[in-house]
Amino acid sequence: MAQEYEQLLLKNQLCFPLYACSRKIVSSYTPYLKPLGLTYTQYVVFMVLWEKESVTVGQLGSTLHLDAGTLTPLLKNLEREGYVTRQRSKEDERVTVVSITEKGDALKEQCKDIPLKLAAKGSPYTEEDVKELYRLLYLFLDES
Repeated sequence: MAQEYEQLLLKNQLCFPLYACSRKIVSSYTPYLKPLGLTYTQYVVFMVLWEKESVTVGQLGSTLHLDAGTLTPLLKNLEREGYVTRQRSKEDERVTVVSITEKGDALKEQCKDIPLKLAAKGSPYTEEDVKELYRLLYLFLDES
């Protein structure tokens, strides 16, 4: 390949290993989430709601780096399943507030060991490696 196209080589792309690792990590959750009928994206939505109980769609999108086009159908489905409620804010009708229901909160008990199960699978990386990767990834996320 001509020197002027070096930037198009897959091996020279920072985005590709990040993308491939993300897919690999997300797929490692599937054996634990699928029996619960959850996708990884639904799982991270629950994580936010278990922590905050109620958030606006905007706050949820900002926290999870997801747009409304991704969140709206996901939240409609979770509402249909009885896991969340969606209501217009009393202060501003343009804002939708998402709240976890009792049923959604109860799911936390079934999910509480997922991080421990994943950690128990073992990793060839040291704790310092993981902390450094976490730090660097959040540098990228916080930059955008």
